[in-house]
Amino acid sequence: MPWNKKTKFIVITGGVLSGLGKGIVTASIGKLFSPRLKVMPMKCDGYLNVDPGTMNPIEHGEVFVLEDGGEVDMDFGHYERIMGISCKFPWNLTTGKIFMRLVEKERNGNFLGKTVQMIPHATDEIKEAFYSVANEEGADMLLIEIGGTVGDIENMLFLEAARQMRIELGAENVLFAHLSYVPVLEAVDEQKTKPTQQSVDLLREKGIMPDVIIGRSRHILEEKTKQKIALFCNVPVQAVFSSPNLESVYELPLIFEKEGLRGLIERKLNIRHKADLKNWQALVSKMKKPAGETTIALCGKYTKLKDSYASIAEALSHAGAHLNARVNLKWIDSESLEKGNSNIENAFSGVRGLIVPGGFGTRGTEGKIKAIGYAREKNIPFLGLCFGLQLAVVEFARDVCNLKDANSTEVDAKTKNPIIDIMPEQKNISRKGATMRLGAYSAYLKEKSRVWEIYGKQKIVSERHRHRYEVNPDYHDLLERNGMLISGTSKDGMLAEFVEVPKNRFFVATQAHPEFKSSLERPAPLFFSFVDACIDKKQTKLQVSG
Repeated sequence: MPWNKKTKFIVITGGVLSGLGKGIVTASIGKLFSPRLKVMPMKCDGYLNVDPGTMNPIEHGEVFVLEDGGEVDMDFGHYERIMGISCKFPWNLTTGKIFMRLVEKERNGNFLGKTVQMIPHATDEIKEAFYSVANEEGADMLLIEIGGTVGDIENMLFLEAARQMRIELGAENVLFAHLSYVPVLEAVDEQKTKPTQQSVDLLREKGIMPDVIIGRSRHILEEKTKQKIALFCNVPVQAVFSSPNLESVYELPLIFEKEGLRGLIERKLNIRHKADLKNWQALVSKMKKPAGETTIALCGKYTKLKDSYASIAEALSHAGAHLNARVNLKWIDSESLEKGNSNIENAFSGVRGLIVPGGFGTRGTEGKIKAIGYAREKNIPFLGLCFGLQLAVVEFARDVCNLKDANSTEVDAKTKNPIIDIMPEQKNISRKGATMRLGAYSAYLKEKSRVWEIYGKQKIVSERHRHRYEVNPDYHDLLERNGMLISGTSKDGMLAEFVEVPKNRFFVATQAHPEFKSSLERPAPLFFSFVDACIDKKQTKLQVSG
């Protein structure tokens, strides 16, 4: 598919080490130009997995789920939260996807007997993906983030494809931005540029000369640091920008705008645009200097890697910004509670609310159930997400409905009271990747219920899902007779999408993942209402569409 001669491309690369925040940098660049321009992000990941859906969060971080059901890298969460867009699965490009396409084409005889090689066939396939997204979406600007660091063998094909694209389309249509690490040695308290110089040298070896260099450092880059990077990396000093440690990642677009990054990009790519960041500035100011604060506990088993729950933490901060309150997270290791290594009262000390997030497997399950029971009995606001809903139902069935052996068949396949069971359509599925109930599904809400109020009295709402198990419909009546309201269901009434305990101040759980749709300018309604309950304020209504 040829280039449509409309789209401008910005390729973002990284150097020195991973984890510098390329996703946040990419999204922040996009924020400077959207929504007045149609800006689309793409992420290139070098791993051979088709998607990250089967990866352990401890190894890779959170798996982000899109409206169309795509399981993608967590950087897509940054894109959606900062740019305020809804991404699509084809925008995440992995080496696994590219190789699968090439093998399928070769088996079908598409290459007419030629020897299929990394260059040009793999790189052509990558460029084809870039042009296809740009054309199909009618993008004014396509941001291409190349995962990993320059020098990694995994991303060489993506770098080579980007190099070729610059030659084919011209420098006025393709811009390279390189994010690099600028450490500060405590002994001399000086920003060191040598790692950046060396990473740019590696990039030059690949045939790519960056137009923009962004220095990731503890503080804003000093003028002498910028001058040194400019001198040794062959760019004007006006093309060197800062990505400092920030209290909130949402400040970065404001930093870029202040330092003139938007203007430089406009000149390089011959575009004209006027940014409007007034509302963004106001929200960021509230996040930095809120009027109040609250502490919320998150009880999970992946607490050693906070990125496993990145979207939940961000959704809480979005709600806090609109409620003018800082949300402090207290991490509770569910395994520690389960094994008795942590005292439940100590774990909840200073806590005003509890979240039990999604997850898989048996490890730490009883610890989560213990925490849910404590919150319900002490009338502490509770929000359950996905597996959190399922365990809330298990706890309620055991303690209130007197089904002492109630469990999920995921945890105990032989339980006599399988109050949580695998969905019928999932029973004969053997493959793990992309086979769950994924993406956006509608829920039908009961009038006068808490969630009906939270979602602005809408009858039908849509949230994203990622699960195989559901509340067993055989137990719906028993739960409701004992005081748990199934306040949202699938259209046929078989799947419980929302449950709540009306007599509690706030006890709501959903089978969905509303955190995936939350953004700074439009917080998720469920998180907004939950945080509102945790700061003891009069319920503030937030009108949103489902």
